[in-house]
Amino acid sequence: MNRHRIDVHHHAIPQAYIDALKLAGVSEPIVDVAYPTWDVDTDLEVMDRHGIQAAVLSITAPGVSFTDGRAAAAAARATNEALAQLIAAHPTRYGAFALLPLPDLDAALDEVDYALDVLGFDGIGLFTHYRGTYLGDPAWDRLFAVLAERDAVVFVHPTVPPSTDQPMFGLPPSLYEFPFETTRMVANLLFSGTLDRHPGLRMIVPHAGGAVPYLAKRLTYAATITPTIAEREPKALLDSLRRLYYDTAMSANDHTLAALTSFIPDDHVLFGSDYPFMPESTTAETVSGLTAYYDAPRLAQVESGNALHLLPSLAARVTGAAAAIDI
Repeated sequence: MNRHRIDVHHHAIPQAYIDALKLAGVSEPIVDVAYPTWDVDTDLEVMDRHGIQAAVLSITAPGVSFTDGRAAAAAARATNEALAQLIAAHPTRYGAFALLPLPDLDAALDEVDYALDVLGFDGIGLFTHYRGTYLGDPAWDRLFAVLAERDAVVFVHPTVPPSTDQPMFGLPPSLYEFPFETTRMVANLLFSGTLDRHPGLRMIVPHAGGAVPYLAKRLTYAATITPTIAEREPKALLDSLRRLYYDTAMSANDHTLAALTSFIPDDHVLFGSDYPFMPESTTAETVSGLTAYYDAPRLAQVESGNALHLLPSLAARVTGAAAAIDI
């Protein structure tokens, strides 16, 4: 198969990360989720079978929240260096979003500099919250100021809700809570003013934005429902949402894409597979679902063009510097 797709939602599980989990005594990283095995040879074979030229690797939940302090910083550093080794070995096949040792803000800012300046990563990976503190909280103002100043691409992945009494109905939280987590995070970013303060922030939200496209108009009614919220109302809420990027992981079906594409411009939709936490069959569903939904020019944008434009360093490695400039 012709390799041309760029997968921005693609996870790796390097041995350094597994070692950190074992050291912390973590046997179930994500509640009720069957943790997959991962190796680079199988990963590349799956990519080849589904026409994926390159994948931007990230670490999924729980990040390094299973440990603290120096141990968390060391786990993040070792994991990022392992990802960098994968890129060095396969520069036309992989990029990476860095893992940060939050909630330690100082250590996280050090890792931002190391990942972008030394390792040459394509962006930074974040989670919807860190021990209950969501991304719109003032605790992370300094982080977002740095990310915006550096024009860093930010990929956000949901994690398990922080509430200890959240009813789960015997279902895995990733089944439906992960999309709600993304929606909570985006609402928090909007009404905290984070997106207004950093209008140029380039952020990818997963799984077609969770419920964001469906609820976008409803979110504009906040001050109507509670007038005291008016002072926190975003300047242009719908425009802020349209500036975000949305991946297609677990979302390449007519119903989800209809909501997404009725609101989000085509140039802000990115191919994502969620492999290996979703099996190869789901990657196949994503490819076939997008192919059935989009006409050829729009499909080319979603499958590769948008990602190559957003990630020029990856584009330079994959297609050559001249091709990256011409996108």
